[in-house]
Amino acid sequence: MSEATELGKGAAAGKGIRALEFPDPWEVPLEDINLAQGRLFQCQEHWRYFERLRAEDPVHYCRESDVGPFWSVTRFRDIFQVDNDHETFSSADGIGLGPPISLKPEQRMRTPMFIAMDPPVHDVQRATVAPVVAPRNLAALEGTIRERAGRILDGLPRGETFNWVDRVSIELTTQMLATLFDFPFEDRRKLTRWSDVVTSAPGVMVESMEERRAVMMECLEAFTTLWHERAGQPPKTDLISMLVHGEDTRDMINRPMEYLGNLILLIVGGNDTTRNSISGGVLALNEHPGEYDKLRSDPGLIPNMVSEIIRWQTPLAHMRRTATKDTELGGKPIREGDKVVMWYISGNRDEEAIDRPNEFLIDRPQARHHLSFGFGIHRCMGNRLAEMQLRIVWEEIMKRFRMVEVVGEPQRNLSAFVHGFTELPVQVHER
Repeated sequence: MSEATELGKGAAAGKGIRALEFPDPWEVPLEDINLAQGRLFQCQEHWRYFERLRAEDPVHYCRESDVGPFWSVTRFRDIFQVDNDHETFSSADGIGLGPPISLKPEQRMRTPMFIAMDPPVHDVQRATVAPVVAPRNLAALEGTIRERAGRILDGLPRGETFNWVDRVSIELTTQMLATLFDFPFEDRRKLTRWSDVVTSAPGVMVESMEERRAVMMECLEAFTTLWHERAGQPPKTDLISMLVHGEDTRDMINRPMEYLGNLILLIVGGNDTTRNSISGGVLALNEHPGEYDKLRSDPGLIPNMVSEIIRWQTPLAHMRRTATKDTELGGKPIREGDKVVMWYISGNRDEEAIDRPNEFLIDRPQARHHLSFGFGIHRCMGNRLAEMQLRIVWEEIMKRFRMVEVVGEPQRNLSAFVHGFTELPVQVHER
């Protein structure tokens, strides 16, 4: 067994009583391993299961789970192959593990979105909104992000414990989302709630699928109002205006579930990923005090550190594809219609692809060599914006604080999809 069991970091949060919920993965029959369990990730016990699968069964078939059978792809090179072959491995049937098979058809809410589409529809819809994160727009946003990050950090309490997730990670990313959508700024926390509801397990944010549907309809209603407002205005640079005036998307309002699906995609993509990397970076530096010392000695390492944080945290644990034909992957026969799950979180700890993957190294050579943004036609559209936000917030942190100290146990999402935090108790220490 490799050092990953001890160096998985964050695994410490899953030790003790909570770890007893799960058997030793090295003693479980391979065919019984099921990774479609949010609690496994919440307790940080997933690292050991991935370690075994990479070593013994890197393309693994799970016959029975709450979401039905699926293949787990756990090595970097195999994930890369799947992600780059959209003709064999389609997104059109969904990008997550999927809803529980126990759900009745009428309980399922289909919300098409361009990340869950294949060319040519995917390409034209993505191209319509891509200019919002074009280099020219990012340059224009940098000053706004820096001013807001500074204001948030200056307003943090000194000498007392607070939740970094809420006060910094959520607040900064939600302000950015409101700007990208030109959404009413005073209502921006609605964006956070909608994102959390759509990505959380039943019983966490809402009690039932009916309640989740009601919240999503609330989101659609708000953005339908914005659509009609933008339709009566000249084209602008916000996401809604781009959809309204885009040649290939201007009639999307007549397909409300598709409109809602793309809203969800843009909200979750702009919210969960960056916010959990901001929190994950604070935790990683506390778990690796030598790296925090490096950062204090040389803040110029921040851009490289940002890439290492994104690899280390892997804020979206997986993406799913569906085989369009019989094929082979890693020596295993994949049948047409099979679900194929790319575990980015495992590929980012693959010893064959990344040197010393279980160590957090802010000066890591080739730190951008990771899977967190995906590859191929579905590579994260907002990757440069995410990197910029992380870089700026850490530049502003280092101007003000000698340390952001984690003073309590992190509380993590109950999710096998969004790998992140609900609470991170900290205190800040000024320079």
